[in-house]
Amino acid sequence: MHITIIGSGNVATHLAAAFKNAGHRIVQVYSPDIQHASLLAYHVGAEAIDNLAHINPDTGMFIISVKDDAIAHVAKNLAIYQKLIVHTSGATGLDTLLAYTGKAGVLYPLQTFSKSRELDFFTVPLCIEAADEVIYTDIQQLAATVSNNVYSINSAGRKILHLAAVFACNFPNYLYSAAQQLLAGHNMDFNMLRPLILETAQKVQEHLPADVQTGPAVRNDQQTMNNHLQMLNDTPQLKELYELLSQGIIKNNVDGHGAK
Repeated sequence: MHITIIGSGNVATHLAAAFKNAGHRIVQVYSPDIQHASLLAYHVGAEAIDNLAHINPDTGMFIISVKDDAIAHVAKNLAIYQKLIVHTSGATGLDTLLAYTGKAGVLYPLQTFSKSRELDFFTVPLCIEAADEVIYTDIQQLAATVSNNVYSINSAGRKILHLAAVFACNFPNYLYSAAQQLLAGHNMDFNMLRPLILETAQKVQEHLPADVQTGPAVRNDQQTMNNHLQMLNDTPQLKELYELLSQGIIKNNVDGHGAK
């Protein structure tokens, strides 16, 4: 298939590479920053553009991978070409595209992406949705060329999935950062925590998270938790967060969702 990528960020970069590797042709890469567009275009053998007026209509699909608040504006400009338009957002409904075209769909990759880090795209869950069954089949067939995990998820379900992903990915990563800062404040190396982080992540590949919860909160060890809170007196934001998360763990365990 001939594909035009609208965007040059993390998601666009990995998607473009995956499609190129699967034998699809990337026609153009658009970004308002021509340097960013050129870098990605170079790697996937495409033309770089920084103006939507320079779109090449000889494409089979536009994949919009930009900030959520820019999707509608881009879709409005692309609708005149009467080609299939797909966005990659987890938090934006299909109706955002349907406001401008009936040839609309969603291809949401459920993964955290960084340009500098390679990953096996075939392991990435792709959540798809479409305006009708014909378009759905087209997107499903395309998705199957780059991923072994393709799911049919509607807009409402995708928003819940995106919210869950924030809890599962973005919030823990912030907590890693908080832990690193605590250690750095006492001249200790974050590398000491990496095996612990890896083991925790590996456990939830085999068990439900609540079943492998450990730590003072799940034991309701008030003495240890109070000592920790005193140590956080100089960082009230982390102190509040520690208390909130601990109470959540305690409640989860009391309600019968924790480890036995």
